[in-house]
Amino acid sequence: MQNDFFNLYSHGFARVAVATPRCKIADPVFNAAQTIALAEAAAQQGAALVAFPELGLSAYSCDDLFHQAALLDACEAGLRTVVEASAQLPLALVVGLPLRVGHQLFNCGVAVAGGKILGVVPKSYLPNYGEFYEARQFSAADSAPCGQIDLLGQSVPFGAGLLFEVEGVALLRFHVEICEDVWVPIPPSSFAALAGATVLVNLSASNVLVGKSGYRHQLVSQQSARCLAAYLYTSAGRGESSTDMAWDGQTLIYEKGDLLAEAERFQDDSHIIYGDVDLERLSRERMHTTTFAQQVRHHAQQVAAFRVVRFALPGAPGGGNTLALGRAVERFPYVPSDPQRRDERCTEVYHIQVQALVQRLSQSGMKKVIIGVSGGLDSTHALLVCAKAMDRLKLPRTNILAYTMPGFATSERTLRQARALMEAVGCEAHEIDIRPSCIQMLKDLGHPYAQGQETYDITFENVQAGERTSHLFRLANFHNGIVIGTGDLSELALGWCTYGVGDHMSHYNVNASVPKTLISHLVRWVAESGVIGTSGSDVLLQVLATEISPELVPGKAGEDKPAQSTESSIGPYELQDFNLYYILRYGFAPSKVAFLAWSAWKDREQGAWPDALHASRNQYALADIKKHLATFVYRFFKISQFKRSCVPNGPKVGNGGSLSPRGDWRAPSDAEAVVWQADLDRIPDEAAK
Repeated sequence: MQNDFFNLYSHGFARVAVATPRCKIADPVFNAAQTIALAEAAAQQGAALVAFPELGLSAYSCDDLFHQAALLDACEAGLRTVVEASAQLPLALVVGLPLRVGHQLFNCGVAVAGGKILGVVPKSYLPNYGEFYEARQFSAADSAPCGQIDLLGQSVPFGAGLLFEVEGVALLRFHVEICEDVWVPIPPSSFAALAGATVLVNLSASNVLVGKSGYRHQLVSQQSARCLAAYLYTSAGRGESSTDMAWDGQTLIYEKGDLLAEAERFQDDSHIIYGDVDLERLSRERMHTTTFAQQVRHHAQQVAAFRVVRFALPGAPGGGNTLALGRAVERFPYVPSDPQRRDERCTEVYHIQVQALVQRLSQSGMKKVIIGVSGGLDSTHALLVCAKAMDRLKLPRTNILAYTMPGFATSERTLRQARALMEAVGCEAHEIDIRPSCIQMLKDLGHPYAQGQETYDITFENVQAGERTSHLFRLANFHNGIVIGTGDLSELALGWCTYGVGDHMSHYNVNASVPKTLISHLVRWVAESGVIGTSGSDVLLQVLATEISPELVPGKAGEDKPAQSTESSIGPYELQDFNLYYILRYGFAPSKVAFLAWSAWKDREQGAWPDALHASRNQYALADIKKHLATFVYRFFKISQFKRSCVPNGPKVGNGGSLSPRGDWRAPSDAEAVVWQADLDRIPDEAAK
């Protein structure tokens, strides 16, 4: 059905929940009722999995009451009510309670779904230090007398090595560990991840101390990052004993080191958080990170010990074909929305580029760089990098030989900006009119333009691009320097560059792996820093406000603007950079990329974003997203790889990837795009009503 496109489960996501019920100590009836109410709420929100705190049916702080038969019987009765309630809920629950097995008592997490107990996981590591003395009441998992137990009339798997796999929810396989298990040097979930668990669940109680919240964040973030997994962390809240401790009810959902959701701490009432986990992303990260598979092989004995419990939910999570993505999707994946993080990103990228150029100049013995300055965005940023590199090398900025080379379509605006920029930077500024040499080339070719005809074809354009680059290379020979490339990652992805002797080629390209959207923020960041003076900042802001154009085809007579608009030809860079990130970094299918783009741009006004700088001025309908994605797919996969197979050297700056054949991207130049184009058919032309 068409509406399947608008369901997050159709695109490798799963909604998970972490709940903290209000509890009463040694009152399993009350605690079970609170648990069921939160599970019902999670089901209404379309969650496939909800986790509850450690020993939640009894409360954690029962102390020696755990050895009272009446309490243990009541906990099993509470579990029965939870199991019965689950028969009508299209999700899995993981609840905590004390359970007798043989002659021992275990602190357990019990997985429940569809009116059945799926399995019971005992706690592996029992803290017996500080305020904890769990070994007084409980036995650890490795002392379990058996791997199968009878519980509430069912024979169920028992042990720390259980994995629970949800049929019908692709890639959702979860593991359960309990509190202290994640605080030890090698948590059980590490091996569970190697055994295929994509979601790691921690049932914790965890009393609160000063600074403990931050440490929990570190533990959960790092465990999810190392395991390339999602991590659900629960803890106990209001109702636990305050005899010697306090409780904050902190709950966390992380995905590969990224925080998806966190509850407000110290709440009086029951509360629940949700996270839409990208299981496909996790799977692809494991596939991409080949050392993950090496670890699987090296720990084959531990991996083989896991048992997989497969089960179906009584109904589809969400209950229908439409379930919108709840997590925020950044419109600019290369540029953080948070101003502080964005400044940090710009600082780091800028210094990576500068450091790389400094190394290249130092190693080659060159002291001069030659750069073409158009007055546009890319060459502006490359010139700024060159200036900082000269400062680092303690060479005068006059060692930057900058050339602006007006052609048939150069506007007065960009020419003025190029002149002002070169002056502000303090480089050696030159101007070469390339029109005479272009006319000679067109005459040599027998081109109609040389006979006075207004024929503005691809040859007309590339003669200008080639003349500029040819001049730069010969100037580099003449002045014993190297040509600095200015083309960016976005242009390379779309093949928007003139092959060979054109903007495709240079001796070293500092912008090679920097996308257009990030370059615009880098230029603004330099402008706002004021490092090149007020006049320099002014011209940088003018460059940012200039429409992006190759300026190769003249505009109408009397108008100071070229006939070309880059984004009119190849699509908006903010969308194409979005497409590039998810296709290059994760290998997502176009339909998923479109779903993410639709989720990012739909129903969001500019004011809803953290700051106006990061907000897009545009809104895109699904039909627009599909149209521009089709352009990207065709240009990226079908017609542009030959340009990327022989790009100049240049530094990789981010984990969003580069397109160098010596780095992230190796692909045949004669591949077809048919499989990506076929997947575009999954995208509706209109959004669901």
